[in-house]
Parts: sequence; C-alpha cells; structure tokens
Amino acid sequence: MSWLTRVRERLPFVNKRETPDNLWIKCSRCQEMVFRTEFEQNMSVCPRCDHHGRIGADARLDQILDDGTFELLPAPEVTEDPLKFKDSKRYADRLKAARASNPHNDAFTAAVGAIEGRRAVVGVQDFTFMGGSMGMAVGDAFCAAAQRALDENCAFICVTAAGGARMQEGILSLMQMPRATVMTRRLKEAGLPYIVVLADPTTGGVTASYAMLGDIHIAEPGALIGFAGQRVIQETIREKLPEGFQRAEYLHKHGMVDMVVHRKDLRSTLAQLLDYLTPAKAA
Repeated sequence: MSWLTRVRERLPFVNKRETPDNLWIKCSRCQEMVFRTEFEQNMSVCPRCDHHGRIGADARLDQILDDGTFELLPAPEVTEDPLKFKDSKRYADRLKAARASNPHNDAFTAAVGAIEGRRAVVGVQDFTFMGGSMGMAVGDAFCAAAQRALDENCAFICVTAAGGARMQEGILSLMQMPRATVMTRRLKEAGLPYIVVLADPTTGGVTASYAMLGDIHIAEPGALIGFAGQRVIQETIREKLPEGFQRAEYLHKHGMVDMVVHRKDLRSTLAQLLDYLTPAKAA
C-alpha cells in the first residue's frame, strides 16, 4: 500500500471525485473524444472531423421544423407480433426493450409544422429503434403522414435511416413497400412535393421503395445508402468495389443523389426547395 493511499484512508473528508459517465463521446470516425455537450450543440456533428452522428426522431424534428410550430401526429395502432415470431428472443420482448429506451412506440415519427414559415409534414425514421426497420407500424405511420400532407395541401419530407424491412413481421413488412409507393404516387398526382433526406444508414427495402421515389433526394455527408451490403455485392460480382462505394458523395457523383447537404444547412436548403416546388397560391 502506497503512502498516498494510507493518507487518503485517514482523511475521510477527502472524497473521490465523481465524473459523469456520459461526459464524453467518442467519434466513430476519427475516434477522438469530444465533450457530449459540444457534440450535441454542434447538431451531433463531430467538431474534429465533421462526421455526422446518428440522431433520434425528436432531435431531427427540432432541427428541421421551426421552434414551437409543430404538432406530432398520433402513432398508428397496428397488430403487434402478428406472426408470434421468435428467434433467440421473442419479438414481443424485443419491442418492449426498444420502447423502454425510446420515447416513441416505433421507428417512424411524423409531425406537421413549418420550415422557415413554409407548411410541411416531416416524417423521421429513427435508427435507434430496432435499426429503423420497416414493419406495419412504420408503413402505417408513413401513409398517415403522406395523407396528412394531402389534407393540408403541403409538402411531405421524409428522413430515412433504416436497415431495411423488419424480418419479425415477414411478408407483412414487405407489403409496406407498395403501400408507401402508392402514397408517393398520390402526392405526385396532387402536385405536392415529396422530398427525401437520406441519413446514415438507408438500406434494404426502404431504399427499394419510398427512399428513392422523391422529387428531390438529399443525403447527409458520409451517409451509407444502398440496397444490399458491400460484402454481398462483392461476392456476387466477384470484383472489388471502388473506394467510397455506397456513400453519399459517391452516389451524388454518379447521379443517384441530387445533393449532399451538411446538417447545419438542411433547414434552409429544404425551405429553398419548398419555394421552388410548392405551387403558388392564387391571389
């Protein structure tokens, strides 16, 4: 035992300094430690390397919609665990665990409000809820949000972040793809803008449906966007994929994405696009 340890034991008034466990956050790209407060004040973008971190639905809505202007749309009521699915864990238990750590009942949350004064409905897919997977609740929430945009005669903006369809719901999850596609078609027929913001990651059945049916496709810097994973593609075509394949900048260069926009510029960019795309009201 060192002399310092003995002294500390004899001085009961000297307490161990307590430091909150969540004071720091490690950037997943540059591995630098950043003050959590600084990270959150910077819109969850690393101040060292500009890496865009994943954020929840509430934070995303706060960043896009004007302060105090928006109203959350009610969560849809769907049949839970329709297939009584069980793998290493029951699906009902997975849902319960996901809801315990998330403020919303499922992976898609929508709100109606304004973006720099322009009326819009914004739907957000939250990757922290079971990987943002698309099940019946997500499909219903997407369709309800699109219908609200039709009712309000305003734009619909969808922020995607998902690992694909929810396997625990089987074919019922895949049926959400045509349902969502029909709603995007109705928006087009009504002449209302449908803008997609592709966040990290957007993959699988979400990419194969409503994520790629927008009038405008915006991607966040560095976002992973694709259908199948790189390893699957490489093993299928038996060729090495190019550097940055399936990242936002690569897809922008090759015409799959219209623009790559920094998170701090997203609200103003959306407002400008709404000015271009929203039909002028008759005097």
